[in-house]
Amino acid sequence: MERDIEYGKAEVTFYRTYAAPLVVTKIPESAFIGRENLLFAASVDVDVYGANFLPAYTDGDNSNVVATDTMKNFIYAMALDYEGATLEGFAAFLARRFLTTYPPMEALRIAVREQPFSAAGDVLFGRSHDDLAHVALHAGRSEAATGGTGEVLITAVESGRHGLQLIKLTGSSFTRFLRDEFTTLPETVDRPLYIHLDVHWKYGDLASGLGEDLPRYVHAEQVRDLVQVIFDRFNSRSIQHLVDEIGQRMLERFPQLSEVRFDAQNRTWETVKVSERDPKMKVYTDPHGTYGKIGLVLRR
Repeated sequence: MERDIEYGKAEVTFYRTYAAPLVVTKIPESAFIGRENLLFAASVDVDVYGANFLPAYTDGDNSNVVATDTMKNFIYAMALDYEGATLEGFAAFLARRFLTTYPPMEALRIAVREQPFSAAGDVLFGRSHDDLAHVALHAGRSEAATGGTGEVLITAVESGRHGLQLIKLTGSSFTRFLRDEFTTLPETVDRPLYIHLDVHWKYGDLASGLGEDLPRYVHAEQVRDLVQVIFDRFNSRSIQHLVDEIGQRMLERFPQLSEVRFDAQNRTWETVKVSERDPKMKVYTDPHGTYGKIGLVLRR
């Protein structure tokens, strides 16, 4: 009998004050050039893997098990020790420290979600419930079978901006799609388009993706601003058409990226009332329950 083993700790939230300042390369579509990082806040999920934990499952032998409560406290300590300025850098720092400190861990996955706050004064911040940055990182050992003595390797990292919700009142259409006896959707030549969107990206050079090469580092706020500019200016024929344009433009703007990925939802409103005096004046409502899903990956 074969077993795949993983366990970990979820939603470990911390609020670190006075982290290292962040400076990024400016792009035309965004005013974001960095932040002071007076408040560096995140929520962390960690999942660890390794055959060393098998006796805990088969025999109730916990001698190699790192308690998840210990993981939580370890994350708090590393949040204080971290001297960098990015979520990606913190994820890499945390992964290396975990694998160095706990030899029974053969590999792990760390997900870090920004806890966004907006500056409202010199030392005053307001909690934001808008879209946020996200990082998923995988790490292992060069010689996992040697009892944790192998070199710690970051094997993959993906950055992202999650939870974008954007509405464009005009400048989108959806026509000439396949029709049959089950089709009731009318064609629309100019419609409001409301989307939910998660954007993900990977770098050609892993060091840039870990925030260790700041001149080539792409911040999630810059991606959000670029997406908004493209959505505003581009007259799309579908959401598929829109996300492909965003992907192409992202790869043009950021040549250091090797891949961009999109998870989109069509949340376009339904029209319930139109003014007889001015047809541009309308009342809309949310769609009924179901929604369309669109996925796309662009690689160089």
